[in-house]
Amino acid sequence: MTRIELPLQVEYHGYTIYKCGPWTQGPYLLQSLQLLKGFDLKEMGFLSADYIHTVIESMKLTMADRDAFYGDPRYSSIPIMALLSDHYSDLRRSLIDRGKASDEIIPGDPFLMKERYLNKFPQTGQGGTTTLCVSDQWGNVVVATPSGLGSTAGSGGETGIIHGTRLVSLNTWKGHPNCIEPGKRPRITLTPTLVLKNNQPLIAISIAGGDLQDQVALQLLLDYTEFGMFPAEAVKSPRFATSHHTGSFGQDPPQIASLLLQSKIPKDVIEELSKRGHRTKIREGGIGGAAMLLIDSDSGLIYGAGAAAGGIGDKRQ
Repeated sequence: MTRIELPLQVEYHGYTIYKCGPWTQGPYLLQSLQLLKGFDLKEMGFLSADYIHTVIESMKLTMADRDAFYGDPRYSSIPIMALLSDHYSDLRRSLIDRGKASDEIIPGDPFLMKERYLNKFPQTGQGGTTTLCVSDQWGNVVVATPSGLGSTAGSGGETGIIHGTRLVSLNTWKGHPNCIEPGKRPRITLTPTLVLKNNQPLIAISIAGGDLQDQVALQLLLDYTEFGMFPAEAVKSPRFATSHHTGSFGQDPPQIASLLLQSKIPKDVIEELSKRGHRTKIREGGIGGAAMLLIDSDSGLIYGAGAAAGGIGDKRQ
């Protein structure tokens, strides 16, 4: 049975961003926006060292919260409203050093409202996703990110049902919100994004790429809200990512202070980020497979674009 649940939301510079609940990784994108409200990203400049550093350091903090607190809210009391609150975000923002990359995993304490939490859970341990963004002539929008996590999962003959393997995203840490037990949904990476402006659908974003999904979605969202990029420009712009978090598939250990950068990012920016302590690595190909849709209320046009490692497609109607 498909459950119908209310989404979570935050306001960011006049936009309302919606994500699914904490049984997905989606709320950490909202937490990241709450932190980024306190910085003038536009003044920093697109893909400047300051911009990349600030966004990455924000995501490191919010992914630490993801790994410590997220899980199926039917089985555990998830302090999600505290995690999204302005007060908590202000506390956590103070941990961002503008000149130095963090080399710690630092979840906060949304229970006692402190910037740091003594995490009792370990940080170490040991497919295929589809993107969908669609709008109709009446302005209705659907965004989804389905996945069977690899063809090895098999299928139910001609039923169209794919056998999921997402139980691998549960852990075995007693007392953790995402610890395996009967009937519990694993804390999945699948995390579509919907944005409204003046109560009307504006943007839909869906990303393939496991733990990269909301890292890429956040960047596409900032591409538009901070720098005015439409989908075709946003999805082909250089991206960056980190593995400074516990892996969602088997709890792989964090790669501390890691920073993956696409090769089109300027060399002087990469050098400055390395000086700040980021362990930089350059990728020639893409980072995450992206689909983005935007409804331009002024012209009535619907803009859509998608990009994977192989290239970009652009559609307007």
